[in-house]
Amino acid sequence: MRWNATADLTAGAVITAVGIVCVARVRRARDLPVAALPLLLGVHQLVEAAVWHAGGGCGPATTAWVVIALPVLPVWVPLGVLLAAAPADRRRLWGPLAAGLATTAVLAYCLATRPATAEIRGHTLGYGVKVPWMPLVLAGYLFATLGALLLSGDRRLRLLGAVLGAGALACSALWRLEFASTWCAFAAVASLLVLGWVRRPGPGAPVT
Repeated sequence: MRWNATADLTAGAVITAVGIVCVARVRRARDLPVAALPLLLGVHQLVEAAVWHAGGGCGPATTAWVVIALPVLPVWVPLGVLLAAAPADRRRLWGPLAAGLATTAVLAYCLATRPATAEIRGHTLGYGVKVPWMPLVLAGYLFATLGALLLSGDRRLRLLGAVLGAGALACSALWRLEFASTWCAFAAVASLLVLGWVRRPGPGAPVT
């Protein structure tokens, strides 16, 4: 859902570089999943460049893109937020993780039994996966990913959740109008927010 392969490749390289810095600066092992989120987003962009070069279809690049976007993210994000959270904040984060595990199970089953396809639509890429109970699965996906961030006790992660939520709404609206998605910009901003989170004061200082 980007302008072209070159734009995806450029954005992916920049976001991946930010992700590498985030991972390198991690102070606590339990912060690693959140710190690695920009790296995952950057790789996702690079994979989509390969989808462009392949002309869409249902090849390995398409499958890799859909696997990251669908079954991986709804469990990666809430688990990462839960691991990084202070003990007092973890209880309310079990709900998003449970929703993420259920959503991931459904989406993984769909990908294992149905082909994923990509179609070039002007300056955008559209992905197709047959998912049953789509409104319910989408609600679980959003609660797992955005909900975990917004329920975090860390104000930086709550800000990240708000930015990603705004990005999802904007990109959804633009995609429906067949305009190029602005998700690259939101992914870049999200990466910088994660970098700021990684560079926050150490465990002895307040983080909320």
